[in-house]
Amino acid sequence: MFSPDGLIALWRFVLTALPSATIIIMLIEGINIYRPDIVDEDNRVIATNVLNLRDSYDFVIVGGGSAGCVLASRLSEVHNWSVLLLEAGGDEPMLSELPMLYPVFQRSPFDWGYRTEPSDRYCLAMQEQRCYWPRAKVLGGCSTINAMMHVRGNRRDYDHWAELGNVGWNYDSILHYFRKLEDMRVPGFENDRLHHGYGGPVTIENYRFPSPLQDVFMEAAHELNLLNPYNDFNGPSQMGFAVPHGTLRDGLRCSENKAYLRPVWKRRNLDVVLRATVTHIDIERESKVARGVHFEHAGFYFKVSANREVILSAGAIASPQLLMVSGIGPARQLSQHKIHIIQDLPGVGSNLQDHISTTGAQYRIDNNVTGHRLSFIVPEMLNVRSVDSFLQKADGFFYAMPMSEVMGFVNTKYQDPKLDWPDVQIFMGSYGYGADGGLIGRRGGAISFANYEQIFEHLIYSDAFTLTVLLMRPKSRGRLELLSSDPRVHPRIYANYFDDPLDMAVIIEGVKFAHRLTQTAIMRHLNATLNIFEWRNCPEVEYLSDAFWECVSRYYSQTIYHPVGTCKMGVHNDPMAVVDPRLRVYGVRGVRVIDASVMPTITTGNTNTPTVMIAEKGADMIKEDWLRRGGGQ
Repeated sequence: MFSPDGLIALWRFVLTALPSATIIIMLIEGINIYRPDIVDEDNRVIATNVLNLRDSYDFVIVGGGSAGCVLASRLSEVHNWSVLLLEAGGDEPMLSELPMLYPVFQRSPFDWGYRTEPSDRYCLAMQEQRCYWPRAKVLGGCSTINAMMHVRGNRRDYDHWAELGNVGWNYDSILHYFRKLEDMRVPGFENDRLHHGYGGPVTIENYRFPSPLQDVFMEAAHELNLLNPYNDFNGPSQMGFAVPHGTLRDGLRCSENKAYLRPVWKRRNLDVVLRATVTHIDIERESKVARGVHFEHAGFYFKVSANREVILSAGAIASPQLLMVSGIGPARQLSQHKIHIIQDLPGVGSNLQDHISTTGAQYRIDNNVTGHRLSFIVPEMLNVRSVDSFLQKADGFFYAMPMSEVMGFVNTKYQDPKLDWPDVQIFMGSYGYGADGGLIGRRGGAISFANYEQIFEHLIYSDAFTLTVLLMRPKSRGRLELLSSDPRVHPRIYANYFDDPLDMAVIIEGVKFAHRLTQTAIMRHLNATLNIFEWRNCPEVEYLSDAFWECVSRYYSQTIYHPVGTCKMGVHNDPMAVVDPRLRVYGVRGVRVIDASVMPTITTGNTNTPTVMIAEKGADMIKEDWLRRGGGQ
């Protein structure tokens, strides 16, 4: 039951939603009339009729996400090869191209709707104390619903992969692929060919329409001498604060669907089937050779053969699940579900890592000082004027990205300061949980009504900002467990955040570091004040003590949408390795995994661009392996 205050909050959500829905309808109608660049009728993928498929293909790619789109494009460059891409979702919706609207697609039909198992150690403010894990069910995958941050990771991430025995994955060896994917369009970087690429599929730009807070954030970092000297997290040094670059084209989202698939889907040797859910890989039991896949489409079941390889690019949750339901995985777990064991690989579903974050640090700005708004308040911006500006001038609110207008990478006391390998990432965001009346931000974060009412209700439509702190290299490891042999049943997700006490120690230092930014002269001038009601979560602790920040971190621990590692890449004598350094699954032939699940350790920063790099390199390895045998030209 709702308290009286809770009923007021619920009513406010309704009052916010109704006018917002009207504006969105107006926006959709206007795009269809005035923005043919977004409609993109001539280039959008038209799915192949499932009845017109070939009996067999050289390569069958499972999953049309970030990696799958890259692979479909690159493998179909070999004219003698036939390629089939199977995607469980549909085409990306037009509104997904608008940066400001990216949270709308979380917990929507374009999202798989994964949730972690309940915990008493993290996500305590969330519904049922379960973290919500958005994963895209749409062509383009998470590049279609993410915040478009273009971060490669750190040189030492990849050198560490190579030190683990993964030959060819050191930074100097993979830098070529980062440059290959890029079309750098940010002013001032026109000639930096050492670090950047030009003319690649993925365009890189600055986000348009920043809030006035962007300058405030940069000034606060400047006061502490924390600016990145290159204004580039993908350049010589990752350390410090800067305005992030985005995977954007003309200010709009540049998903991997737009970048890689739309230009090539009409190739005669490439077929794409949408709303096709793969149920399992067809593997011969005696020879352990993959022969194809089974999939469901429109209520009917089909089988398609793979002459050369089946490639799993279904992501860090679905790829290991598909291996397990196909008989590849931990023998004990497969036996529990009466799945015939083809290959006992205990590492499948293990080694789960994520950049756990805390989003609880919300600060109110004193408008008596500023005299005007500095942050984004959605009802004030979501109006006819914004729609007109977007449709007629290609400008305005819908081009904004308030989640992280300024980004920083810093060291805590637990990281060697001599290394350019930061252990914390900070997003400085120009809105808070009250900016939209609790409509999208609360729902996306899965914060319960009760907690929202107690902690954030008084911030509704207030001028505020959020400092989100991310743990870069967690020591804790999670795992997936099958709940059923039916691939349509989501596996259990045990995130195991903060299992290792060092993870909590680092994030506490990170939140304290972020709080220091609010003590700078520019922030004190704005009277930036932490939401004191966060103390209500743990009233027994001292305000602003380490115990207080631990409380904030445990209550508002939230995925930052970067699960990786569940099909770990490693050498043959690593008992938990699932794929070898050429991404081939151990113990079977004809199956590779090429997506974020193969990362042995998580990268420093947002994981979408590293996933594209993995797919680019994976495509080249496939070409090397098969063309060397004379298998195509």
